Amino acid sequence: MVHTIRELVEIESPSDNKPAVDCIGAFLAEKFQALGGQAQLHRSQEFGDSLQVDFAASSDAGADRKPVLLLGHYDTVYPLGTLAKMPCALADGRLRGPGVLDMKSGIAIMLYAIKALHTWNGALLRPVTVFLVSDEEVGSYSSRRITESLAKKSAGVLVLEPAAGLRGAVKTARKGVGEYTLDVTGVASHAGLDPGKGHSAIVELARQIGVVARMNNLRQGVSANPGIITGGTRTNVVAAEASVRIDVRIKSAKQAKSIDRKLRSLKPFDKHCKIEVEGGINRMPMERTVGVAALYEKAREIANQIGWNLEEAAVGGGSDGNFTAGMGIPTLDGMGAVGDGAHALHEFIVVSELPRRAFLLAGMIESV
Repeated sequence: MVHTIRELVEIESPSDNKPAVDCIGAFLAEKFQALGGQAQLHRSQEFGDSLQVDFAASSDAGADRKPVLLLGHYDTVYPLGTLAKMPCALADGRLRGPGVLDMKSGIAIMLYAIKALHTWNGALLRPVTVFLVSDEEVGSYSSRRITESLAKKSAGVLVLEPAAGLRGAVKTARKGVGEYTLDVTGVASHAGLDPGKGHSAIVELARQIGVVARMNNLRQGVSANPGIITGGTRTNVVAAEASVRIDVRIKSAKQAKSIDRKLRSLKPFDKHCKIEVEGGINRMPMERTVGVAALYEKAREIANQIGWNLEEAAVGGGSDGNFTAGMGIPTLDGMGAVGDGAHALHEFIVVSELPRRAFLLAGMIESV
């Protein structure tokens, strides 16, 4: 498993580099086909191609069952060349490297769980669909429609994103994610000759950011984070334009309309400035529904077979599991590797956890 994960990590695949992402997609198509899957690449012009692999059941009884959908992604947040300063390396029971946790190890777990089921049973006892998307890290704009279409046909969705924390908990709830852009248009003037004639977009934006900051309600799970600010042209010019990009997180679906309404109802403090708000909630929350809870109970029972007390967790980040859970399809997230440092220089997985994560996935494929 470590060898396979190394292979995947050393094929760099940043979301914004289509040739690189297409390279790992083609590589994985061959890997899954070698296990008997029928691979299909969903072409995209703007993003990399996404990979769907269908495995048929070995018996008529199994063929009548709905497939289980194994969901993941092979794009990463790291630019090409990251391996030179962050090489894939094994030491002290930990494998490090860009994308090793999020989530190339999860893909390897898929491969080995399917391989194990073939070994034990001679074939799969129920249909399985694997869908690996090319643009999850940047919003899943080219792949979301396909993910939702496949989920509708499935008995349940198992998301191979990393487990929650070093205790290896699966994820039964995720926050919803939104991104907004607040643009301010002011009136330019010379900062020295005519300062009074200008109306600064930057000053207006600063005041608006204060209003946005007051929208945070961490106790209720709502956050609005102004993350990127741009504005102005020169220090001697009263700025005519400024903008901020805002990350929004919500705990429940009913909070989406409230935060959206608050952002879109912002009014300028300076009547000579104009405000425009664009964006929205990209991923609704993955809430702990009855269907999600039932999948967790199945997973816990399987883990108990080997004396493993499998925990559950609610997390702030979103995934494509938000899409499927939001449709009412039973979804269990965090089925992937155990580690730490996703998107960070110290990203790693705990190697000793890999076999039981594959065991858990194999058991869930059979029982969902």
